[in-house]
Amino acid sequence: MKKVAIIFNGGTISMKVDPRINAAIPALSSQEIMSMVTNIEKYADIETINFSKLPGPHMTPDLMLELSNTIKNILKREDIDAVIVTHGTDTLEETAFFLELNIKSEKPIIVLGAMRNGSELGYDGPSNLSAGICTAISEESKGKGVLVVMNNEVNAATEVTKTNTLSLDTFKSPEFGPLGIVDNDEVLYYREKKSHDHILNIDKLESKVGLIKSGAGMDSDIIDFYINNGYKGLVIEAMGRGNVPPSMLDGIKRAINKNIPVIIVSRCPTGRVLDTYGYLGAGKMLRDIGAIFGFNLPGQKARIKLMLALSMTKDINKIKDIFEKDRFK
Repeated sequence: MKKVAIIFNGGTISMKVDPRINAAIPALSSQEIMSMVTNIEKYADIETINFSKLPGPHMTPDLMLELSNTIKNILKREDIDAVIVTHGTDTLEETAFFLELNIKSEKPIIVLGAMRNGSELGYDGPSNLSAGICTAISEESKGKGVLVVMNNEVNAATEVTKTNTLSLDTFKSPEFGPLGIVDNDEVLYYREKKSHDHILNIDKLESKVGLIKSGAGMDSDIIDFYINNGYKGLVIEAMGRGNVPPSMLDGIKRAINKNIPVIIVSRCPTGRVLDTYGYLGAGKMLRDIGAIFGFNLPGQKARIKLMLALSMTKDINKIKDIFEKDRFK
């Protein structure tokens, strides 16, 4: 029987409604949650580890690095076959992507959470844990990197995003669909995910990276704010194919001239950025002045990747290679 370490790290999966304030707060222990995952002892030997009870929005990149180091140490143990991490869904995709970029292991790493708390009808925490354990113990899950298992679907950390504020099936891979499903206590894979070459192994994290969403008529004020406050990198969710309002262009130039890498992604939920257009503020001009393309990455993941890249190197050309060599198509 395989042994799976489950790292409890907070989120809705560990919450119940406090009647005093009539709102959900962290309340459930790892033992209470696992007691609801019935018959799991027939499938795997479980070891529980308490990391935090943090809500999703309380997660920080520094805590992601601490969590990653904890997972690395657990994976070194010969008796551990896989690791599962519970997490708040608001930042789950960012942590999963961080782990994907920071850990190299053939052993399965599963990240999961819940959309309903323990006081709600249809609490989905136990079922998601059950599906995660079934995925973790499968031989076919080896070497697939970090996986997100929610609502009996298995998605790659590189592809998945939270698409709805409420739905149980909120975690989707809009470009390509799930890697597989969990059915009848067995994981079934439909396809392989695109691989990537870079493992960004770091000791200390550079977290001063800004994220800007472009909108009609926006100017460079917010870009200048980040420059003047010592930010080391910027991610811009541009429009469409990777274009910004003309009044943002000067700010982007100022950032690049100060050796601040500027990553261009799209605010659209699917599709990649490309230097298709050549007008003022368009992708071709941004590429020509030194902006780096994040291709399919959403802004929140591009920001995580830039933090890790800057933690390894300040060389713009090396950072460009990290982003543009792996396009996660």
